[in-house]
Amino acid sequence: MSDLETRLADIVRASPDLMHVLTTVRGLGLNDWRVFSGAVYQAVWNDVTGRPAGYGIKDYDLGYFGPDTSWDAEDVVIKRVAAVFEPPFRDIVEVRNQARVHIWHPAKFGGSYPALTNTDEALTRFVAPCFAVGVRLEKDGEITVAAPFGLGDVFNLTIRPTPDRPIANDWDRIIDKAKARWPELNIVQV
Repeated sequence: MSDLETRLADIVRASPDLMHVLTTVRGLGLNDWRVFSGAVYQAVWNDVTGRPAGYGIKDYDLGYFGPDTSWDAEDVVIKRVAAVFEPPFRDIVEVRNQARVHIWHPAKFGGSYPALTNTDEALTRFVAPCFAVGVRLEKDGEITVAAPFGLGDVFNLTIRPTPDRPIANDWDRIIDKAKARWPELNIVQV
C-alpha cells in the first residue's frame, strides 16, 4: 500500500458515516463491490481542508458487478441494500450494477459505453481522475483502494478532465458545484 493509500484508509476509518456504510455493505456479500466517487474523494478534501468528516457528502455510490444484467436483478440488490440501512442511509446509499452501465449510459449521457468487465474498470471512465477512487472494507478489516489514475489529484485538490475521454457535457456544472463547497480546489482546464 502506498503512503497516499494508507493516508486515504486512515481518513476513511476516521469517517463514522463512511465506515458505517462500508461495514454494513461488507456484510451483504455482494460481488466485486466498492464505495466510490464523492463519498471517498470528498472525505479526502474535507481532511485536507480541515472540514469535518461528512461535510458536503450527499450520497454513497455503491457499485457491484453482478452477472445478471436485467433491471429486475439490480432492483433486487437495490432493495436488499436499502433494507439493511436505517434512514438517512437508506435513502443516500445509491446502488448500481456496473455490469449494466453500458445498457443505460448512452441514453442518459450520450456516446458509446463499452461493457465493463469488473467494478474497478468503471473508475477508468469517470470524468476526472480525482473522482476515480473507490474503497472496500475487506473481511479481514483491511481497506483496499482502487484509483486507476493515482491519488495525487485527490490529495492536491485538483480537478482535471480524464485523459482520452470526452469532457463531460455538464463539466461546468460539476466544477461549479464542487467549488461552491470547496473553494480551495484547483481546476485544470484542457
